[in-house]
Order: sequence, then C-alpha cells, then structure tokens
Amino acid sequence: MKSYIIAALLIAGMVNPLWAAVVGSEVEYRNADTLMKGYLAYDDAITAKRPGILVVHEWWGHNEYARSRARQLAELGYTALAVDMYGEGKQAAHPDDAGKFSGELNKNMPLAEDRFKAALHLLREQPTVESGQIGAIGYCFGGGIVLEMARRGLDLDAVASFHGSLPTNTPPEKGAVKARIFVANGADDPFVKAEQIKIFKAQMDGVGADYQLVNYPGAKHSFTNPDADKYGEKFGLPLAYDAKTDKASWAAMQKLFAEVFAR
Repeated sequence: MKSYIIAALLIAGMVNPLWAAVVGSEVEYRNADTLMKGYLAYDDAITAKRPGILVVHEWWGHNEYARSRARQLAELGYTALAVDMYGEGKQAAHPDDAGKFSGELNKNMPLAEDRFKAALHLLREQPTVESGQIGAIGYCFGGGIVLEMARRGLDLDAVASFHGSLPTNTPPEKGAVKARIFVANGADDPFVKAEQIKIFKAQMDGVGADYQLVNYPGAKHSFTNPDADKYGEKFGLPLAYDAKTDKASWAAMQKLFAEVFAR
C-alpha cells in the first residue's frame, strides 16, 4: 500500500502512471579514511523530488534487513539510504561481535555523529531528494543512534526509533531537538527498563521536544524483525518477532512522516 505521499504526488501529476519497480543500488561514501558501504532505494516512477530517510541498522550491522526497510520506504514514496555505521559494510555473526562493534561507537559518539553526517550528506546530494526534508529511522542499536542524533540537534525533520536504546550520556539542551520523534518500544523488552523510559520522557519534556513513546503490550526486543526468533533461539537471547506490533508501529511511523512532510 502506498503512503499519503504517493497519493499527493498522484494528484499533483508527479508520478508516472506506469509504475516502475523500486530501484536499489549499493553506494559507497567515506568518513575520513573509512570506506562506508550503504544501500540507496527509491521509486523511479516518481518524477518529483521527495523526502529522504536514513535507515540505521541493528547491532548486527548493515545487512539485508536494513536494506529491506529502505526498499519499503521507497515503496512509500521516499528515497531511503540504509547507512553503514561500522565501516566497510562490516557485519557481526555473533552477539559478542555485535556488542563489540556497537559498543565502540556508543563509547565514541563524536565518531558516530561524523559517520551519520557522512550518510546524511550523501542522501541530501541525491537528485531524487528534497534536501530540506530529511528523516531517520533506526532499529535496536540504530534506534538509539537516531535518537542520539536528534538530541544532538542535527537538522532532521522526523525520527522514528524501533526497539531502540534510550539512555544518553549527553542529555539534550533546551531547544536543541528539532525533529519530531516517535519511539516504538516493546513493553516486554527486558533491555529497556522502566527507569530508562522515565528518564527519557523527563529529558524530552524538559527541553520541550515534540515526541511520542508507545509501549506496545506483549512485544519483546527486536519485534519488527522477522528473523528475531531465529536469532533468539540460536544465541539464547530474549528476542521475538511480533507481526501485529510490527504493523502497528510501521503505520505510526507513516502517520508521523505524512504529517511532517506535508508542510
């Protein structure tokens, strides 16, 4: 199903009635001396420029799941860039490696910000993107990253975090958060504590941020990823896919984007 943005473009006569397939391609960019390997997706039936969305991967690294979300966003009428936060397209095959890779960046947030900005610059330069309309979504580790970028005041219009981490070592300053924020959290996610939610809300309220946090009943960690059960069983982790919550949280993200990018 196409989003509100597709409907608007149809009315405006900016979509070719002969629908073309989503175009997806690997892209390379750099952060200092590190080669980053991303994936860009868009629908080439749309002739007008459109909002761009960054997709930040789970702690496993830039993999097919992140790319699938980029394609889904392209189907909704956006140009989406699945970013590479680890560099060289590096992926983890075991939770120990995933924890190491993500931990290195979580401990070096200036580097994480630089890598995010490199992807942001690439996305803004795309000919299919309206450079003044940019959003970001993230999953697990990536959810924490997009929230951190919003707290740091990056020029983002909207941010959606799915089962992402909430804590930060640098709470936002008043007026710094420019993005509208949506947080989809699993109420039964053991990695997100009630106290962390309380602190997050207090920080957001304290700086006047425009945000919504939804606790989805019964949902566990990684509830949007169809492979979550497989990972959970293989590594003994409390992960579980929840189709109902996946659908509901994705619809909530679409509603946010439709409101923000209709301006």
